[in-house]
Amino acid sequence: MVANVLEINAERLWDTLEQSAEIGRFRDVGLRRLALSAEDKQMRDLFVEWAKAAGCTIEVDRLGNIFARRPGTDPSLPPVAIGSHLDTQICGGRYDGILGVLCGLEVVRTLNDRGLQTKRGIEVICWTNEEGARFNPPMMGSMAFAKVISLESVLATTDDAGITVEQALDEIGYAGAAPVGRIFDSYLELHIEQAPVLDREGCDVGIVVGGYKTQALRLTINGDTGHAGGTPMAQRRNALVGAGYVIAAVNDIGLAYAADEGRTTTTRIESFPNLAGTYAEQVKLTIDFRHIDADRFKAMRAEVDAAIVAAAKKANVEIEVSEGWSWGSELFAPECIELLKTTAKELGLPYREMRSQAGHDAYAVATLAPTAMIFTPCFEGISHNVNEAIELTRSVPGANLLLNAAVTRANR
Repeated sequence: MVANVLEINAERLWDTLEQSAEIGRFRDVGLRRLALSAEDKQMRDLFVEWAKAAGCTIEVDRLGNIFARRPGTDPSLPPVAIGSHLDTQICGGRYDGILGVLCGLEVVRTLNDRGLQTKRGIEVICWTNEEGARFNPPMMGSMAFAKVISLESVLATTDDAGITVEQALDEIGYAGAAPVGRIFDSYLELHIEQAPVLDREGCDVGIVVGGYKTQALRLTINGDTGHAGGTPMAQRRNALVGAGYVIAAVNDIGLAYAADEGRTTTTRIESFPNLAGTYAEQVKLTIDFRHIDADRFKAMRAEVDAAIVAAAKKANVEIEVSEGWSWGSELFAPECIELLKTTAKELGLPYREMRSQAGHDAYAVATLAPTAMIFTPCFEGISHNVNEAIELTRSVPGANLLLNAAVTRANR
């Protein structure tokens, strides 16, 4: 690190991460902190406590998105926002999302330590339900904030127990009074990479220049139900068999495109009546496919569509297809990407330009404000898994990049 630049308090950052990792502990080393659960409330309350202690004002909007603002010297100017999420997957890790939030808090704390003011305010954001593990779609809070999806549809969304987002927000006391939507000067998000590139290359900073073209499809497979033993094979219209053909075909498509960065998977399956002795009348699938190249993505989509038609014919079922979440490959503002590159060079930090293979709240916010992302390494890219792990020494460079870039932007 060169002289006359800001550095975070690494030990303090790690201590806050360790405290956060006690909330929703799962399988000893991981977390299960589902959106709008009691554990999520506990983490939210702790973040708000920390942010208030750091001198921030707190606002919560109708979707439970939390905005902790450190004021600037000119309150008429929109703030620089830093954000990510507090919720985890069902078998989640300690750093997905929360690292970005707590690095944002550490920006505020470091400025307080130095007695430094910025022209623009700095706002640390916790977005509601980024993971989509309890309520679907993922990135719900940020997408509704950006009006990609409607507030009304989000509030009416139910979990598997039939509880709506609106009910869950009321239950934990985070149905805030602030309107959904506000103006940012810019938005910066730090996140673990969730892929193995940085770790394997020994690089500690990734500057994200775009994403993978991504599409989720929701399939409803309709057949009829019957006795698993008595019904002749030729008469069966087993929706689960149709689902199996789709699942296998989609995976094969991913394997065929893997050499040039294609990705496919089936993420969710629901079967009815889901009983022994009876074959399935209806199955719902969610499939997800991604590619770094737009033309190759189109080719993948054509193969997925053809596979669905073939599966329906082979299983003698009907398959309805509706589009779920999607995003493109060109996401972030050149001015913010350049800010990160210039700042990294000034700090003497080696970095790698890269594309994000995962979805992030930054994608939605990028439709409203100049946006960029910083990636930090995680061990072997393991994420959405209790064994997710990071090293403090390899996370500090990205945190320092976030700090200095945010301050530069906030003083413009």
